[in-house]
Amino acid sequence: MEPYENTDYESEAPRNEPPVQANTSAGPEQAAPGDYAYRGAGAGRRESPYANSPYAGYQPPRQDAYQYTPQYTAPPRQKKHMSPVWKRVLASALVLALVIGSCAITAAVVNSRWEQETESLEASFSQRMDTLEAQLQDARNQSSAISGSIVSAGGGLSPAQVYASNVGSVVGISSTIQTNSFYGSSTGTATGSGFILTEDGYVITNCHVIDGASTVSVTTHDGTEYPAQIIGSDATNDVAVLKVEATGLQAVTLGSSDSLITGDMVVAIGNPLGTLSATQTVGYVSGKDRDVTTDGSIISMIQTDAAINSGNSGGPLFNTNGEVVGITTAKYSGTTGSGASIEGIGFAIPIDDVKGIISDLIDYGYVTGAYLGVTVQDTDSASASAFGLPTGAYVTKVEPGSAAANAGIQPKDMIIQLGDTKITGITTLTRALRNFKAGDTTTITIIRSGNQMELTITLDEKPQASIASGSGSDSVPMPSEGNAEEWYDYYFRHFFGQ
Repeated sequence: MEPYENTDYESEAPRNEPPVQANTSAGPEQAAPGDYAYRGAGAGRRESPYANSPYAGYQPPRQDAYQYTPQYTAPPRQKKHMSPVWKRVLASALVLALVIGSCAITAAVVNSRWEQETESLEASFSQRMDTLEAQLQDARNQSSAISGSIVSAGGGLSPAQVYASNVGSVVGISSTIQTNSFYGSSTGTATGSGFILTEDGYVITNCHVIDGASTVSVTTHDGTEYPAQIIGSDATNDVAVLKVEATGLQAVTLGSSDSLITGDMVVAIGNPLGTLSATQTVGYVSGKDRDVTTDGSIISMIQTDAAINSGNSGGPLFNTNGEVVGITTAKYSGTTGSGASIEGIGFAIPIDDVKGIISDLIDYGYVTGAYLGVTVQDTDSASASAFGLPTGAYVTKVEPGSAAANAGIQPKDMIIQLGDTKITGITTLTRALRNFKAGDTTTITIIRSGNQMELTITLDEKPQASIASGSGSDSVPMPSEGNAEEWYDYYFRHFFGQ
């Protein structure tokens, strides 16, 4: 059977002959409108169902078998919108400029900060190097003479630095003393210490070191010995000034004893035992305003645990700035009544208390300080408390014609204030008088018969040979008359130690 038998396509039009429209004027067997026929086909052949359709006249391609392959045409591609090249270049340039500008600004800021840090580090390093160089230079010059005190930037010197800076200012004192007795006269030697106050040869020591000496010599740290002249002395305050004929000596620097506080380190340099020259001892301020009786005088002193021995008397006591703040004078030694041994209790005269005295001794040869003209004693604080009375300086004697007598002060008066200073005893009265000069007028407050009185007083100049200075507990001479009050004062002071 043929492939297309009994189908609408059982015969195909002859090849190479185009199809023709059927004759519509034919008879009853004519094809209906729309019938499709090929030229030469037999009558009665069914027409193509596609007659009068859009495919009429379609000539399929010549192939061995009819196949329909639709032809697809892709839509045209739309071109992408491409920006001009110069815009890209401009944008890139702007971005590059922004990046470079940001980097430049950052570099400038970093560079400025780095320069500042570098300058700061260089300045700090330079300062430290200068400080180190100065310290090295000080170490090289420790053996050389150094005038005055050296104050370190850190607030103080080590004991070794204090010693190196000031040992050249400390001297040894040797006094020849001749004594006469029932068995004849004898000659002895007393030794002590001192320090050079000025480059032209003024030397400070204790009064008891040169008291009664016929000759005095001063030996410096380098071993040079000079004969010394006694310029003046004050037994009440245990101070003496000597003079040697020399120039260019290494002098000390005076500091302030009032600025000391308990616990401050102090350094003593002297000649203990008269043979151990230039010995240094180190300790601390153990106390201030200690009332110490020496040779019959009560002196307010600095207490220290720096070793003070025989031969140290008159030597300097230094603070950690290398300044003289005291004159080493005394120590407690031995045992107490209970048998306890006494160790590490030494004393020095505060330098602030004797600066004016030293000036008077250099200028006049004696002390010209203010003078009351009274003899006083401390009051018993226990008795004063029991009777509700204040403590003060109890007047036992008034010298006729003195400043005290002219002001109206009488024996048995109690002095409780001089000027603005409260008086609690002999020590405070003595220190208060140092604030005045001869001729000064001030007020003095006393208690008499239970009544408080304020008097005006004009102070006198202290007589050179006076022993009744109003600043010490001097002895009372035996009365020459039968006055009961004078006899009472005499026996009270001599038998009760007042």
